[in-house]
Amino acid sequence: MSRTEPLDEEAFAAIERAIGYSFKDRALLLQAFTHSSLFAAKGEADNERLEFLGDAVLELVVTEMLIKRSREDEGKLTELRKQYVSQSALEKAEARLSLMQYLRYAGGENNIGGKTRSNLFEAVTGAIYLDGGLAAAKRFLLTNLVEIDTENYKTLLQEIVQEIEHAPPRYQTEQDGEEYRATVFALGKKAVGRGASKKAAETEAAKKLYLEWNTHSRNAIKGDK
Repeated sequence: MSRTEPLDEEAFAAIERAIGYSFKDRALLLQAFTHSSLFAAKGEADNERLEFLGDAVLELVVTEMLIKRSREDEGKLTELRKQYVSQSALEKAEARLSLMQYLRYAGGENNIGGKTRSNLFEAVTGAIYLDGGLAAAKRFLLTNLVEIDTENYKTLLQEIVQEIEHAPPRYQTEQDGEEYRATVFALGKKAVGRGASKKAAETEAAKKLYLEWNTHSRNAIKGDK
């Protein structure tokens, strides 16, 4: 099934109620809800440029929020920011607003997998920013952002690995006495975790590898400056 028809007045009104913002230029709102598959099918402007902009606005707003709330150092702030801007966090934020039901796309539902949900949330953010400025985008984000479980390192690691290697991390987990021992393999590295349950051991292993990757990435960025 596809959804290619323009949004009608009822749909526009429902979206604006959900996001708590009324657009002056509804062409921006329509573009935010136009998937790239429609560009290929009908030549319509899609939401990828708005998603690109929304990603930058999201990073700015969340970083400012954390700077004001926390006295943690740069490394910890980067880790905390992921809890709001990761794919999982944005998908949860989108699900609370139920925006996907209005997304316009062509070619069937197989075209709207992957990051479509999180990209839609970012595209809406970008559209609000262009229509109403930073203050409006900030109100939208601070009202609707979701913080994922701070212990959800398996999800955080999987998102990074899927993006880089297009495959999930691989775990080897076995019982070792009264606890479990898990080894995770990804990004050309491995890490070992232990815990009272299989889930706890795998979470600990994922946390070690995620934090190692995060530290390495920050150092690499500093080295390029």
